[in-house]
Amino acid sequence: MILARIDGVVVSTVCHPSMAGCRTVICQPLDERGAPEGAPVLALDAHGAGQHQRVLVSTDGAAVRAHVGDEHSPLRNSIIAILDETD
Repeated sequence: MILARIDGVVVSTVCHPSMAGCRTVICQPLDERGAPEGAPVLALDAHGAGQHQRVLVSTDGAAVRAHVGDEHSPLRNSIIAILDETD
């Protein structure tokens, strides 16, 4: 699991069939102080997180593939929680 901030939404006219109808967002991983850490990652967003909201991202690819119902899906990350506060 990683703490991240939503930095954008991915829009595509052509995608893998398992991604059709799924909202995919760009997540910037954050360190314990809230500063950017590492490269952004893509994540499936079933919760509707807004721009610049802090979220918890699961890196369990098997759970994401089970969620979309396709064992060959390229998706690996998914948002599992939207954070209200980060104390």
